[in-house]
Amino acid sequence: QVQLVESGGGSVQAGGSLRLSCAASGRTFAFYGMAWFRQAPGKERDFVSAINQRGTTRYADSVRGRFTISRDDAKNTLFLQMDNLKPEDTAVYFCAADFNTPYRASDVSIWGQGTQVTVSS
Repeated sequence: QVQLVESGGGSVQAGGSLRLSCAASGRTFAFYGMAWFRQAPGKERDFVSAINQRGTTRYADSVRGRFTISRDDAKNTLFLQMDNLKPEDTAVYFCAADFNTPYRASDVSIWGQGTQVTVSS
């Protein structure tokens, strides 16, 4: 099974951009559906975006048109390009994997440790 390590979080002003990366260990990355979730303080862990093994993508309504998910199976890496960031995007962002592409936190079998994204107004 893969292990996931996120990077790329940080602090930006509203309207700015960040690119998150999720590096996966192991040689079976291409077999997994991948996703990003986020969790703000005192709130549940929410779905952000997912990409399946064939490259088909899905987005939460709150980020559609601003965020772009992609994967590079040759480099075992998942990405989340976040543009036009808003203060309500502030959260810890988690990379997630499952053989069945996860769209709910309860569907995830493998989690990364998370990376903090803070957007100031």
